[in-house]
Amino acid sequence: MKYKHIFFDLDHTLWDFEANSSEVLEELYYHHGLESRGVSSFDAFYKSFSVHNEKLWDRFRKGFINRNELRVKRFRVTLLDFKIGDDKLSEAMGVQFLELLPTKTILFPHAKEVLEYLTAKDYPIHLITNGFEQTQLHKMRSSGIDHFFTHVITSESVGSLKPYREIFDFAISRAAATTDTSIMIGDALDIDVLGAFNAGIDQVYFNPLSLATTGDLKPTYTIQSLHELKEIL
Repeated sequence: MKYKHIFFDLDHTLWDFEANSSEVLEELYYHHGLESRGVSSFDAFYKSFSVHNEKLWDRFRKGFINRNELRVKRFRVTLLDFKIGDDKLSEAMGVQFLELLPTKTILFPHAKEVLEYLTAKDYPIHLITNGFEQTQLHKMRSSGIDHFFTHVITSESVGSLKPYREIFDFAISRAAATTDTSIMIGDALDIDVLGAFNAGIDQVYFNPLSLATTGDLKPTYTIQSLHELKEIL
């Protein structure tokens, strides 16, 4: 076996962030009566939130905003799209979102099956995530996958975010692994794949939507289903 240590991303790779966050946002949409306050539909609210959340996460990764600003601002700017200027509401929704989100349990197809397969083959499995530590640990417990992982490395605990090399170097050291016998599995070319590449680690690009890729970065492997990992590992 070439690989001796397996590193996974969590959100958008094992834990279905879109499906789980959609459930929470729909609950908040109806709980706070947003339809009666001028938000035309839940779909419109969800699309607006998704756009702002992605942009603000990018700013967070680049160090332009802190995590508290991220938590509140993504709801503030979403509500402003519908001409709702209500700081108390955006703060309440920011808190409630993070309380409810990690209780959700939707995983990508074959996620548990593949983790069980890798465990049966005696691979040490680890996690590298940019998410907030307690939130990510709660997600893993709720969805029943926490016991698969030997080490969980979060950007919050390390003080470095993917794709920066420091978090990958820390993960390799913590796992007592080597870069040439490790592999990183994640959904983001510019975060998981690029970061692992720069750290000298092989990569699996999880691309379930078969998105077109641009640029010179070529992942070691590309898969559309987690089930395909059985052909690699």
